[in-house]
Amino acid sequence: MTITYEWRGDVDNAALNALHADGFGTGGRPPARTDWRERLERHSLGWVCAREDDALIGFVNVVWDGGAHAFILDTVVATHRRAEGIGAALVATAAQEARAANCEWLHVDFEDRLRPFYFGSCGFKETTAGLIRLR
Repeated sequence: MTITYEWRGDVDNAALNALHADGFGTGGRPPARTDWRERLERHSLGWVCAREDDALIGFVNVVWDGGAHAFILDTVVATHRRAEGIGAALVATAAQEARAANCEWLHVDFEDRLRPFYFGSCGFKETTAGLIRLR
């Protein structure tokens, strides 16, 4: 089966909410009912959808400041397709498209357990950053 990667691909809210529930868990709650289409159109430079046939199996969102900085958010791959390079391909496509949009920097933050993925598989470099937890 062939996996395709599409920049600013058509997003079905139910499919993306289900992928998020699969990839991030719901803590026993039903999947969120996020209006992804509205959110992406309003805040994103773009996003990458990974599909196998018609099934959404991966996603990454690229938000930006309208200038030099783009940020990776919501990187998720279906649990049954992990460790196959799909996540790295999503991020590589996102980086290519952010570069094409004249962004100079691509930022990401992540949980410590994801260091090998972002630093090893995706090529990010370690930097000093700060974070304030708001909630």
